[in-house]
Amino acid sequence: MSELGLILLGALLVNNFVLAQFLGLCPFLGITRNYETAYATGLATAFVLTFSSVCAHIIYHSALVPLELEYLKIIIFIVIIAGLVQLIDFVIKTSSPLLHQILGIYLPLITSNCAVLGVTLIATNQNLSLLETFTFSTGAALGFSLVMTLFGALREQIIQNQVPFPFRGTPITLISAGIMSLAFMGFRGINS
Repeated sequence: MSELGLILLGALLVNNFVLAQFLGLCPFLGITRNYETAYATGLATAFVLTFSSVCAHIIYHSALVPLELEYLKIIIFIVIIAGLVQLIDFVIKTSSPLLHQILGIYLPLITSNCAVLGVTLIATNQNLSLLETFTFSTGAALGFSLVMTLFGALREQIIQNQVPFPFRGTPITLISAGIMSLAFMGFRGINS
């Protein structure tokens, strides 16, 4: 398998940022009550995650490194992420007001999603090329969207079933998340 394929597969499944590195747990547990919201949030976050990493890579290597301002990277990356979230917010508000209403407060919270900033910082710290950064962030974004969508569908099924009283609500959600995380750990043997 090519190096880019390994980077994509690693970020998508093997080192999934939600289930293996535990980044982005707030939207994972807060938004996934139903499939549609989880899917929409996953796509919006995927867009921001991918393009913020690419924009951050370009700005970091073309401006911050030559000017020896690397210490400003976190502040600059947050500004990039916030700008992309505002763009997504505007696009969703104008194209689908119902979806904008459903996402509510969670859409602006993408700005503070630790998975978005985490992927951007990890890509920068690994000194990946622009193409590798794009591949890495795309894999992370697809992995985030996949996990959000799967967990949203799983939670819909849990709500429709008879769960014993002590396990209703948060306990069954956390147990399900743990089992899903264990299932994704099975992908660790792919590179062997």
